[in-house]
Amino acid sequence: MTTALIADDEPLLRERLAGLLARLWPELRIVAQARNGREALEQFDEHAPEVVFLDVHMPGLNGIEAARGIGRQAQIVFVTAYDQYAVQAFEHGAIDYLVKPVDEARLADTVQRLRTRLASTPAPSAAAAAGDAALAPLLDRLAERLRQQAPPAARLQWIKASVGNSVRLIPVQEVIYLRSDEKYTLVVWEGGEALIRKTIRELADELDPQRFVQIHRSVIVALPFVAQVVRGANETADVHLRGRGEVLPVSRSWLHVFRQM
Repeated sequence: MTTALIADDEPLLRERLAGLLARLWPELRIVAQARNGREALEQFDEHAPEVVFLDVHMPGLNGIEAARGIGRQAQIVFVTAYDQYAVQAFEHGAIDYLVKPVDEARLADTVQRLRTRLASTPAPSAAAAAGDAALAPLLDRLAERLRQQAPPAARLQWIKASVGNSVRLIPVQEVIYLRSDEKYTLVVWEGGEALIRKTIRELADELDPQRFVQIHRSVIVALPFVAQVVRGANETADVHLRGRGEVLPVSRSWLHVFRQM
């Protein structure tokens, strides 16, 4: 049975797509649904679906940025409201895309192509590699265009944390990394560390993406404190920090962050 993930910030559109797929592809099992690109990468890491339907316009991490993390690990289908630039980019790269509202006949064609690709497992070819290389700049420009179109978000300047019997205001500029601890988040800054009652998922979209990057479903690191990134096996890596002994893990879905640097 083929497995799939649907990512869209609109619940009704997720359910409509899931319903159409149930009719057109009964053997397909939807293993997870996500509300944004960050959740999509988390769910992808957990379930490893073979097909991913990604809405292009999602808050926080958008569909294009999520696709960079997934890469060639799954068949990706982009879902977009009509945008001529987006459609041109997808057609140029021979990537499957659906325009909202999703048309059942168009989806049927996409399903047939996906079935054909999944049924055959050709060896990677030089032509396929060249196609990927040609598409990457287009996706980069599209991602930048989406960021420019999005309204500017208010960025977090201070983090409130309980330290002993007092409440400490931690300047975000001093934060080195954040690590998830179930419903809490461990904040490590130049002056110490503390647990706060806020999930790492909530913090991720409030932090400045030019300074902070998520490198694992449970870890966000501040780039100025990164000394080096050491590649490991199976497309993973470790982040070594300046003047500190901790080594932070980079999962394969977030390794693309450092490929772009």
